Amino acid sequence: MNGPVGDEPMGELELVHTFTGPMPTGVSVSHRGRIFVNFPKWGDEVPATVVELRDGREMPYPDQAWNDPSGDDDAGAFVSVQSIVVDPADRLWVLDTGSPMFQPTKPGGPKLVRIDLDTDTVAQVITFPVDVALPTTYLNDVRFDLRRGEAGVAYITDSADSGPNGIIVVDLASGASWRRLHDHPSTKAEPLTSFRPVVEGRPFLERPADGPPKPVSMGSDGIAISADGDRLYYCPLASRRLHSVSTEALADPGVTQEAVAATVVDEGDRGTASDGLESDDAGRLYLTSYEHNAVLRRLPDGEYETLVHDPRLLWPDTMSVATDGYLYVTANQLHRQPQYQRGKDLRRKPYALFRTRIDAGPVLLRR
Repeated sequence: MNGPVGDEPMGELELVHTFTGPMPTGVSVSHRGRIFVNFPKWGDEVPATVVELRDGREMPYPDQAWNDPSGDDDAGAFVSVQSIVVDPADRLWVLDTGSPMFQPTKPGGPKLVRIDLDTDTVAQVITFPVDVALPTTYLNDVRFDLRRGEAGVAYITDSADSGPNGIIVVDLASGASWRRLHDHPSTKAEPLTSFRPVVEGRPFLERPADGPPKPVSMGSDGIAISADGDRLYYCPLASRRLHSVSTEALADPGVTQEAVAATVVDEGDRGTASDGLESDDAGRLYLTSYEHNAVLRRLPDGEYETLVHDPRLLWPDTMSVATDGYLYVTANQLHRQPQYQRGKDLRRKPYALFRTRIDAGPVLLRR
C-alpha cells in the first residue's frame, strides 16, 4: 500500500566522519587533504577544542598541550575555538573566541593562531587589544587575502549576541587589528518583527527552562571573500539578508568608518537563514540553510540554486571548499541544544561531517 509522498533528498551528500563526543562547528581541509575540525566549549565535555581526523580518529591538534588552557586568558593555549581555516598558503589558522559558554572575554583569550602544517607547530599568535576584542566579542569566522600588505590580511566576524557586532581586520605581518562596521545595521540580528526563523517545524528562539522565549540575537556570523578579493560577504545568524563590503576600504586603517560603511551593498534577500558562508574560485557563493537542511549556491548573476538538500543536514554549520573539488560541511543539531528547548537536550548523536562535489576549488588569494 502506497503512503503519502515524503520529503526527498536532492544532490549527493557523502558522509566523511561521525562524531560521538562534543558537537563540532568548524571544518577545514588542507591542500594535501588533511581534515581539521573544532569543538567550541558550549557545555559539552571537550577533551580537545581542535583536532585532526586521522584514520577515522580525532587527534588533538597540534598537540594536547595546546588544548589544555590554564584559564580563559591563556595566550599560549586554545580556550574555546569556533573556527579553523586553511589559508591560501596551506597554513592552518585557529580562531579562538576566548569565550567558553559565551562568557566575557579577557585579554589573551581571543586570538588568531597560525600553525605550520609541515612541522605541526605553532608559528604565530596574534592577540587583540581590548578596543578590538571587546568583553562582549565572539570571534566567529575568518577569511584571508595574502596579497595585501607585507604578509596579507584576515577578516573576522564578531557575532556577539549581547554587544556591538562588526568585522575585525588583522594585518598578519604586524599583528595590528582594527574594527570595521562597528555596530553597523548590516551586521546586526534582525528583530522578530521582521525575521522569525523556523527549524524542524518550530520557531527558532532561545527557550530557557524558566522564563519566556526570546529572539536569537547573534549578528555577523557567516563570511566569504569574492574570487577576485574585492568584496567581503557577510550575514548575521538571525537574518535572511546578504551584504557585502569593499575589502579595499576594510583593509586600509586610514579610511574612516563612514567611508567604509558607504561601500556596503545590500545584496538582497537570500531566501533562507544561514550560519556559514563560503566561496569558490568560479565566482560562486555557498550558504548553509539551517531552516531547510540544505546548502544553497549563489551564482555570479545573483541567482540561487539548491546544491544539496538532505534531512541529515540538521543545522549545517560551517563549510570548507577544498582543492579536491568537494565542499565539506558540518551538521551539529545546534538548534536542539537545551537553551533552545526549555532546558532539554534533544540532540541525538552522532553529529556528522559531509561533503558534496562542486567541481571547483577554494579562493586562493596569494602572491
